[in-house]
Amino acid sequence: MRLLHTMLRVGNLDRSIAFYTDILGMKLLRKHDYPEGQFTLAFVGYGDEATHSVIELTYNYGVEKYELGTAYGHIALGCDDVYATCEKIRAAGGKIVREPGPMKHGTTILAFVEDPDGYKVELLGVN
Repeated sequence: MRLLHTMLRVGNLDRSIAFYTDILGMKLLRKHDYPEGQFTLAFVGYGDEATHSVIELTYNYGVEKYELGTAYGHIALGCDDVYATCEKIRAAGGKIVREPGPMKHGTTILAFVEDPDGYKVELLGVN
């Protein structure tokens, strides 16, 4: 078995696709509209679904906002330089909600950004 995808419900599919592709550098892998079910799915990621885990963005017609709840945590992305990645994200219009620096009670460098729907994305130094 392997992890295939994580699904996030979004209030504006085009805005979310732009965030994950233009700001975080993912690729739109596929998108399909299901008019009878009144929803559209878009899959984004850094590689093809055959070998990589991806994110499924689900837009339900007419729903512009969701309550995130208290159980959801975040998505984590590894990067070589958290500081430089945050600067690129900021320059592209992304929202940094925790500036880069060492984690509390540790030395791992991390930061958090927020997507257009309020989902947190952790950036972790992997070098």
